[in-house]
Amino acid sequence: MNAVLPTQRWSAPRISVFNHKGGVGKTTLTVNIAFAMAALGKRVLLVDSDPQANLTSYLIEDAVVDSLLDESDEPDGQTVWSAVKPVSEGIGAIKMIEPIERSSSLFLLSGDIRLAEFEEQLSNFWSECLKRRIHGFRGTCALSTLVDQVAREIGADLVFYDSGPNIGPLNRVILLDCDFFLIPAAADLFSLRAIKTLGHAMAAWIRESATISELAPTGAYLLPGMPRLLGYIPQRFKVYGGTAASDSAGMFPRIERAVQEDVLTVLTAINPVLGTAAPSPLRIGEVKEFGALANASQQQGVPMSEVDAGTAQQRAAAGEAFTSIATVILRKIAGAVGHD
Repeated sequence: MNAVLPTQRWSAPRISVFNHKGGVGKTTLTVNIAFAMAALGKRVLLVDSDPQANLTSYLIEDAVVDSLLDESDEPDGQTVWSAVKPVSEGIGAIKMIEPIERSSSLFLLSGDIRLAEFEEQLSNFWSECLKRRIHGFRGTCALSTLVDQVAREIGADLVFYDSGPNIGPLNRVILLDCDFFLIPAAADLFSLRAIKTLGHAMAAWIRESATISELAPTGAYLLPGMPRLLGYIPQRFKVYGGTAASDSAGMFPRIERAVQEDVLTVLTAINPVLGTAAPSPLRIGEVKEFGALANASQQQGVPMSEVDAGTAQQRAAAGEAFTSIATVILRKIAGAVGHD
């Protein structure tokens, strides 16, 4: 069944945990925040939009993942690639797929390595938008259209995208589709340098998106192009005596400054609304190095607070950390929506 273009965007906020540097624990962070949101009574849709499909492998058994990938190119395929393939190949509208129900409140749209093929087409779609060609708008918004339809069908309260560590065409449409984003940051120089380029890349995307919106035919489905910063989350730092190790603690003020100057300031210079979800402090929370818990979470497909590893105290600490982060995110979103 093909999706019907929505006349009005579904109300669930769309969020990306985004940093174009690899190795900052994006997927682990996304999964654990999503589980925490579900525990707080929210219906959550997870979208695995990374061609590596790490989120899908995290939550679904290997045999099921293999089956999904083997059949994704077939007419009854059920991955994100299966959905956008007709648009990518220019043979039709997106095909609706069924989300995988991970729990009564947590749903997954499974990823696929063949999303890399869709990403190759996205540059062409973007160029076609600038030439006012309707096929370009349909291609650019294909993933957004899919997410809108599925979120509507399950009554999602929140949507989380999991994306790859780059600033390519796929992440461009994902961030421009998101209402909010947050930055995971490792306490090291590599992560700091990535943050310094993130805001400028996003600013260019937002400006181009505004141009495309002005060129769009009347009634065209468009990406909002207004991703608002929620803040950042330092993670994977070592703790001694209950506080962050000195080398990590020394990085925290530098990360705060980089997010403030190179992301928030850059974006609010385009439009002050882009900063309405990021009142001080910018640090949403923190996730220390949980070691065995993180590995077990990935292997067992459950949040760190429920793994069969570590001690009860460690699991409780992990649960408290992610519940706190989820609560802060919800409060910031509510504040931003109230500002609107």
